[in-house]
Amino acid sequence: TDLEQVPKIFMKPDFALEDSLTFNAVLPWSHFNTSGGKGNRDAASSKLLQEKLSHYLDIVEVNIAHQISLRSEAFFHAMTSQHELQDYLRKTSQAVKILRDKIAQIDKVMCEGSLQVLRLSLTRNNCVKVYNKLKLMATVHQTQPTVQLLLSTSEFVGALDLIATTQEVLQQELQGIHSFRHLGSQLCELEKLIDKMMIAEFSAYARSDLNRPFEEDCHILEEERLVSVVFGLLKQRKLNFFEIYGDEMIITAKNIIKQCVVSTVSQIEEIDTEVVVKLADQMRMMNFPQWFDLLKNIFSKFTIFLKRIKATLNIIRSVVLLVLDKNQRTRELEETSVQKNPAKDNAVDTEVAYLTHEGMFISDAFGEGDFQSVAVDTTSQRNTSPNSEPCSSDSASEPECTTDSSSSKEQMPSSVIPGGIEIMISEDMKLTDLELEKLANNIQELLYSASDICHDRSVKFLMARAKDGFLEKLNSNEFVALSRLMEGFILDTEQICGRRSMSLRGALQSQANRFVNRFHEERKTKLSLLLDNERWKQADVPAEFQDLVDSVSEGKIILPEKKAGAAEERKPTDVLIVEEQKYAVVGTVLLLIKIILEYCQCVDNIPSITTDMLTRLSDLLKYFNSRSCQLVLGAGALQVVGLKTITTKNLALSSRCLQLIVHYIPIIRAHFEARLQPKQFSMLRHFDHITKDYHDHIAEISAKLVAIMDSLFDKLLSKYEVKAPVPSACFRNICKQMAKMHEAIYDLLPEEQTQMLFLRINASYKLHLKRQLAHLNVVNDGGPQNGLVTADVAFYTGNLQALRGLKNLDLNMAEIWDQKR
Repeated sequence: TDLEQVPKIFMKPDFALEDSLTFNAVLPWSHFNTSGGKGNRDAASSKLLQEKLSHYLDIVEVNIAHQISLRSEAFFHAMTSQHELQDYLRKTSQAVKILRDKIAQIDKVMCEGSLQVLRLSLTRNNCVKVYNKLKLMATVHQTQPTVQLLLSTSEFVGALDLIATTQEVLQQELQGIHSFRHLGSQLCELEKLIDKMMIAEFSAYARSDLNRPFEEDCHILEEERLVSVVFGLLKQRKLNFFEIYGDEMIITAKNIIKQCVVSTVSQIEEIDTEVVVKLADQMRMMNFPQWFDLLKNIFSKFTIFLKRIKATLNIIRSVVLLVLDKNQRTRELEETSVQKNPAKDNAVDTEVAYLTHEGMFISDAFGEGDFQSVAVDTTSQRNTSPNSEPCSSDSASEPECTTDSSSSKEQMPSSVIPGGIEIMISEDMKLTDLELEKLANNIQELLYSASDICHDRSVKFLMARAKDGFLEKLNSNEFVALSRLMEGFILDTEQICGRRSMSLRGALQSQANRFVNRFHEERKTKLSLLLDNERWKQADVPAEFQDLVDSVSEGKIILPEKKAGAAEERKPTDVLIVEEQKYAVVGTVLLLIKIILEYCQCVDNIPSITTDMLTRLSDLLKYFNSRSCQLVLGAGALQVVGLKTITTKNLALSSRCLQLIVHYIPIIRAHFEARLQPKQFSMLRHFDHITKDYHDHIAEISAKLVAIMDSLFDKLLSKYEVKAPVPSACFRNICKQMAKMHEAIYDLLPEEQTQMLFLRINASYKLHLKRQLAHLNVVNDGGPQNGLVTADVAFYTGNLQALRGLKNLDLNMAEIWDQKR
């Protein structure tokens, strides 16, 4: 309750006289004014205030004393405990001093030396690291000069490996070193420069390889250089380098033809190169033998050219496949190691964690311990280039550097390419299997492209010469020689490149078609002229034609070569003997047989024109059949060659000629069939149609011969009268005409055909006689008229059977009488 007399302001926790409000509330100075005349009053007020404050102080002190009195026992107890605590502290201080002395002695005797050893070991380890780092920096510092040295010897792969290794070192071991801050970008620029150098080197190689002189051997030019450049390009993923080679192939192919033409033209005196400037015009001035030799020279050079390309591309492709094989083997090994060693990897991780969890200094101190060999191997593989010498100036004297380098080389997979060059494949060929397979296929396609290029250039060369119709004007032997040369070159290129190129084959087929057209037109025109001048008389058969048909009979369709003097010694014969059959022929048919054999031989020489030749030969045979029918059966020869009449001899001779051609059609058919593809056999139906047309024509001629006699019988027998004398004039005339007919045809037609023809004539005779007898009412009654007729018929029969070859002819003359029931 005493404290309640003290104003509350003094009890506030934020009481502060510095605050003007608080100060004015405690000391109200406004009540004091010394300037007035109330000095005594003010003095009394201040005194009163002082006493009031003193009173407050007394109250507080009384309360504090009261509180202390309440806690006096605790206070005196604390004072007593203070002395005891000081005694305990004194004893503790003495114990600590003794302990420190002992620890100092232990430290001096037992720990100081060991810690010094650890400290020195750590210092040494740090020094080794610094030394290795400096040595690594010295090696890296030598990178650019070493790269320049490697590039001077075209060691692109080694230079690129060194750059890649250096870049890796800069990003890992030497990251943040100020002196090397620009080296990374410099090496990138150097790498770009190497890319350009490799492309230029490959272009130069391709140019020198393709343009070197054409010796017979097709060895690889500087194989090591090629392999090095290709590996470098693969390493840098420059996978379109084969396009450079393709461009060079096109340029070289053009130059080959140009050089061949220039070389050939320069040796021909007839061609004035100053007057005729263009190469194409100069080439067109060559005759066939000169041009043929030029083409042969071009083809031989193209063949060597392709062999050379194939050898080079095989080396490039083998390098690509080698890298592909290495990729696959590496992937298999990685998969195997992952399956076999998961426990080992875990153990290593655990041990490293155990060594490092105590702190960086302990792990550094053990840096040369258990993992030293692993660290050194890893660092050496990263720090040394597999294709270069030890790089720093003083590293040659360091055995460990040399050992690391050699060991890293031993760990590199080595392979031997087909050319026998052993190469080291680095581990950073970051190419996918798909990319490598695609590249290998592209290189193979490049070989096919080389074949197409040679064929295309050859086609242009041919077309340039064919502009003036030169190739169409060649004779058969020349075109056959050209065709065989081109076919040989086509087969050679197919054998070298393994794929058919169609452009040259197509050009040959086109020229062959033109040749066939001209070949056919010439012979058809020749046959037409022969037929227009043919008088349809039996011709003598020269010995050469007899030899020709004899060789065909032996199965050889070959036109015999003319032998000087041999043909003159042997006289011509009357008939052509074919397989013991005699054929009386006209001169046109002899030449037609020769023409037919020319078609057959042309097919042998140029197999690609078989179908065209078959069509043309069919046309020729049809033309001969139709034209000979017009001239003989149609009597066209009366106007064309001025014959007075078409005789039975002409008809019989025409029939025999047709029979000779029919005899040869199966032989011709078999010849073509052997040279056609099975799918083309349908074309052989042309021969069946021709055979039918010829047989129909032969039958028409036979019918014509019968019709001639039939009209004669009709004319003579219509005037026949049964009266003396016997034999009658009518029958004498008939027998005379029959004898003339027999004489005309007997030497021309075989005996069997003559007999068949006279049987048909006899049947016509019996028909007309029977009709006349019926008209005259003469019957077989044994009367006088019957006797006269019988006598005439006996005369007819005797005369007819007296003719050669008709003795045993069954005439059956009883048919002339009506048979009465």
